[in-house]
Amino acid sequence: MKENKTQWKQGIKPNPDKIYPVPNFSTVTYIKPTIKNPNIIVGEFTYFSDVNFEDHVTHHYPFYNDKLIIGKFCQIAAGVNFIMNEANHQMNAISTYPFYILEGWNQNIPPLSEMPLKGDTVVGNDVWIGQEATILPGVHIGDGAIIGTKSVVGSDVPPYTIVAGNPAKPIRKRFDDELIQMLLDLKWWNMNIEDINNLIPLLSCSDIEKVREEIRRILTTNNKI
Repeated sequence: MKENKTQWKQGIKPNPDKIYPVPNFSTVTYIKPTIKNPNIIVGEFTYFSDVNFEDHVTHHYPFYNDKLIIGKFCQIAAGVNFIMNEANHQMNAISTYPFYILEGWNQNIPPLSEMPLKGDTVVGNDVWIGQEATILPGVHIGDGAIIGTKSVVGSDVPPYTIVAGNPAKPIRKRFDDELIQMLLDLKWWNMNIEDINNLIPLLSCSDIEKVREEIRRILTTNNKI
């Protein structure tokens, strides 16, 4: 914390376009500036504890046009994989075998209406995804959620909920409903960098009741309550 404050005073500020945000450390990357696929959309300051994030988005082909959308300030651990819709095989026929993608077989590509498509995969803001978790097609993960290590997430995850296991199931909510709603109203991840920097003592405070009262004050001041 002291080092960060010193850097701020020296004019060193967070740069969302910098690929390696940890000095002298090349295995943590901000994802957004590395993305080339237009169907992968990632918010600022979301990081991956590895390199080559797109290699961890599998079965993502342009003819399905499904998107992976990830919000701001997410923390994605090493070994996390996002499996996209193209991994799904036709399940309403006698065989699930994808003849159409393999050379020499006489099958046209099935119409998308025949495929078990789940839609876009969407991850909210400030989501922590633990090491080697797998996110299945079409899942929506809410703001502030935590995904346990090696979890397989096949169902939507509500905001500020901890899930774990295979299949991933809710363990508990991180906070009570009132505080969760206040955080969703606050949307701190959409503030400018300077305001977020000033808010860090609150965001990292373990005195939840103190946090609650301060967020209530901020929301009241901004006419959001």
